[in-house]
Amino acid sequence: MLKTTASFWEVLSRGIKKVPTLQGQVVANLFFEPSTRTRSSFEIAAKRLSADILNFSSATSSMTKGETILDTAKAYVAMGTDIMVIRHRQAGIPQVIAQEMDNLGIKVSILNAGDGQHEHPSQALLDLFTICTLLDAKNPRLDLLKGKKIAIIGDILHSRVAHSNIWSLTATDVEVHLAAPPTLLPRFFNNYGQDRAGKIFLHWQLEPALEGADFVITLRLQKERMASYLLPSWREYHYLFGITKSKLKLCNPNVKVLHPGPVNRGIEISSDLIDDPEISLIQDQVTSGVAVRMALLYLIGSCKTIGEEKE
Repeated sequence: MLKTTASFWEVLSRGIKKVPTLQGQVVANLFFEPSTRTRSSFEIAAKRLSADILNFSSATSSMTKGETILDTAKAYVAMGTDIMVIRHRQAGIPQVIAQEMDNLGIKVSILNAGDGQHEHPSQALLDLFTICTLLDAKNPRLDLLKGKKIAIIGDILHSRVAHSNIWSLTATDVEVHLAAPPTLLPRFFNNYGQDRAGKIFLHWQLEPALEGADFVITLRLQKERMASYLLPSWREYHYLFGITKSKLKLCNPNVKVLHPGPVNRGIEISSDLIDDPEISLIQDQVTSGVAVRMALLYLIGSCKTIGEEKE
């Protein structure tokens, strides 16, 4: 995945940023909840691969008239869709659609662009690529993370990004330190990645997680997913867990900060830190997102083509 992304990163640096890899294939972006970066990133990625694009918006779709999600998916397949990129506020929806397509014998690829509080695979992959590229731009690879300390700070309970990042980062010998208030970091996270190469540590205070950290991934407070008052106030959260330049003094002197976006400025991270190109990798993440999603679409699309050729 990292190697394929690196090749598309090179494509994006060219004067003509387009390849005919998925020419003739149709990619449908079925986003059942609002999104800016992920949706736009997948759309640009598909266009860079010369695919035809179908964009779905639930607000203007037949779902407002009572059509089900599965019927909507079937309609897009009937239009000739080869790859569906699905995002939904409920966990498991991409898997349900994939299972239904399998049951019906329909050959369409499903890519999870974020489902509820479950997973956000492409975001975790672009975070991984951003970090590995910083360590070795020409040959990003997992073993570069060996011995590194990575802190994930914020609303870990509700964050699908955190869940996917934990799985991807612990694929190698790395220390992942999770830090948040107890209401946003339950003890069951101790069970994550027990069979993985990396190690996970939980902290209900910020300082132990930041001490000596090489990378800090901050997470947005998922206000829309908080069913009750889990924090006294946003001001107190920023005071205790908000990332600022002064708090980063506990980290490795060359520490870098990531954030999946969108950002609540002045709550989970200070504005001056967001805009500091010497420390912040936030814009790099957005750029990496296009290359990563090109790689995902290419790998899924090429597998589909190879399978058809064998038949």
